[in-house]
Amino acid sequence: MNVWEFLTTNLILDLSIISWAIAQVLKGLIILIRERRLNIARMLEGGGMPSSHAAFVCTCATAVGRMYSWGSPLFAIAAVVAIVVMYDAFNVRRAAGEQAKVLNYMIHHLEELDPDEFGKELKEFIGHTFPQVVAGAVLGILVGWLGCEWFAFS
Repeated sequence: MNVWEFLTTNLILDLSIISWAIAQVLKGLIILIRERRLNIARMLEGGGMPSSHAAFVCTCATAVGRMYSWGSPLFAIAAVVAIVVMYDAFNVRRAAGEQAKVLNYMIHHLEELDPDEFGKELKEFIGHTFPQVVAGAVLGILVGWLGCEWFAFS
């Protein structure tokens, strides 16, 4: 029995989950170092450095490429999905976060409007900057590559 079988019995999926978890923990450590406070909630949310979305999909694509060859249709599918997810994280979700900032500011600064009328605040940390996506992608590639080296080809 493989040591990774306790998660999903699928090495590629297991490595992707581990990569996501590493990115989320790193996010919390970076906040702890920068702000000198532990913020568990931010470790469970999207957005921030590094991108756990990029880490997750890049680990998947890297492990698929290593295990099934870089020229395989499986790698092509995984790479396309990774590119779409990273594009979305950097462009679409980041733009939505910027709009949430503006809307939250407007709601808090319009005295004649009751903020409770609008419900809870919008999430502003839903997208990523380009460096956050790159950091997540590098983390994902490393976990995918090294995980295959250690467990699939050993």
